[in-house]
Amino acid sequence: MLSSQTIALVKATVPVLQQHGEAITRHFYPLMFREHPEVKAFFNEAHQAEGTQPRALAGAVLAYAAHIDRLEALAGALPRIIQKHAALGVLPEHYPIVGKCLLQAIREVLGEAATDEIIAAWGEAYGALASLLIAAEEEVYRANAAVPGGWRGERAFRIARKEAESEIVTSFYLEPVDGGPLLAFRPGQYLTLVLSIDGEPVRRNYSLSDAPGKPWYRISVKREAGGRVSNWLHDHAAVGTGLQVLAPCGDFVLDAEAPASRPLLLVTGGVGITPAMSMLEAAAPSGRPIRFVHAARHGGFHAFRDRVQALAAEHRNVRPVFLYDEPRAGGELPHVGGRISAELLAQQLPADRDVDLYFLGPKPFMQAVYAAALSLGVPAERMRHEFFGPLEALQPA
Repeated sequence: MLSSQTIALVKATVPVLQQHGEAITRHFYPLMFREHPEVKAFFNEAHQAEGTQPRALAGAVLAYAAHIDRLEALAGALPRIIQKHAALGVLPEHYPIVGKCLLQAIREVLGEAATDEIIAAWGEAYGALASLLIAAEEEVYRANAAVPGGWRGERAFRIARKEAESEIVTSFYLEPVDGGPLLAFRPGQYLTLVLSIDGEPVRRNYSLSDAPGKPWYRISVKREAGGRVSNWLHDHAAVGTGLQVLAPCGDFVLDAEAPASRPLLLVTGGVGITPAMSMLEAAAPSGRPIRFVHAARHGGFHAFRDRVQALAAEHRNVRPVFLYDEPRAGGELPHVGGRISAELLAQQLPADRDVDLYFLGPKPFMQAVYAAALSLGVPAERMRHEFFGPLEALQPA
């Protein structure tokens, strides 16, 4: 329980954080990586370079300060943070490192404005938040280890199959080396690969792209320009390659309790199709009305086209719509040309807007889907989305 003095002091820093929060977090990450290189593997360098990680942390620190006297307002954000930390294998011993470096960054950026009293208050506030997250993450670890096929920490897998899904996406079928059963993940979840590339440890999350209940986990990876891990997987990982894997996590999951009569609308762009494939594979046999909308640049970049069409042929409740904004001459043709629009989305929605809408893709694509869905009257509570990296705002600036 935080003291009233601590709460008052932390809330008093809100205007300063609004002005200098991102400067603090941009200072914080290099400081932490320099003094504690052992934690660098938990962070994606691309998100650092793009600035999304510092922006996300600055927003989280500001939100915590602004709501420190009513933390229930932040309850909606906590499950995602907890799942992300558990997926990466964050442990209690990592929290003091982050806390020490964050307080040091606050002091160094703000200078004399960061008095000993303010630093002490933030130290107490950070400690309270760390205790909450540590306890919640321990529950996730314990739960994953307690179920059939579950485990805690790293587990050895091998690549059993490697298949190209498009010119830029390849699927990797992972089977446990111990031959034991696999944890029955929820469609939409992801797992984490723990790798060493050129002598440096790295950890990366990848969505599971097949239905639960198979004797393998399938991840489908897009080759990213300059992507350290994605290019290693495409170029060097082969059938038989061993990988260390952390248990599936994530809260962007198909709602198993949704009524079978309520339509399901899956809208994806690019490699955002991967968790939606898991959802489609799981939901198609249910008879539930499903619209599957996927946007790609052209047919050469369209992963799982044949599989989605096969599911639609087998299950009359599944209706796919493919759209390409740059279709190739002589290549696969889309159902619709151009980009996602409110008009196209309206054609997929029931008249009463009683629908479950899941969407995922590049940020501009997601912003367009979100804005269109709101304008068409889809309730916000019926919309679910995920970001590949740090959480960002869907409303355009």
